[in-house]
Amino acid sequence: MKKLMLCLAVLAPLSCSDDEGVTSDEKARQAYYGLDKMIDKAMDLGFQGFNAASSANIPAQNGSGDLAGTITIDGKVDQGSSDNKNMTLNLTLVGYADIKLVEELLVYDTAPPLPVLTLSLKKIPSGTLTGTLVGTFNMTGELEGVVSLNLAITGELEPDPADNTKVRRKPGTVAVTGTASSPYGTYTVDVKR
Repeated sequence: MKKLMLCLAVLAPLSCSDDEGVTSDEKARQAYYGLDKMIDKAMDLGFQGFNAASSANIPAQNGSGDLAGTITIDGKVDQGSSDNKNMTLNLTLVGYADIKLVEELLVYDTAPPLPVLTLSLKKIPSGTLTGTLVGTFNMTGELEGVVSLNLAITGELEPDPADNTKVRRKPGTVAVTGTASSPYGTYTVDVKR
């Protein structure tokens, strides 16, 4: 009887956190989905850094989540007047949230080594983009725990209809594929938007 109770006491925490963390392909997609708007924000901040920089190294640029928290990017952006730009952006997220999945916000924090977003933008503003999002995020709220993303991003670009001085990923053309790894395993991310 004591062995059975000890076994149940050991298993109970695992089953509770199993419900909250990334434990399936669907939860892996949700973990990415909470960061989807962040991609466009980071790209906008990268362009702001490009405009403020005197070299390929851009000064830190700050923004905020739609619902909570902050995003800070720094890194490198190609200089010059070409309509092609490559960005390598380090992502610092603090209490960052853009969405509420069901009952709670999906909140992200990062710590060194920081996640990196790379973007290759061709024929701006109406061309194509390819890129990657690689790194580890700490999640709280609707999903809890650590998730490491290794994702490829492809799609088309268009001028932002809300502000034609900005560029965004064209809805309906974006594909995000790769993996999300957590203490429970490695799961597939395959998102079209």
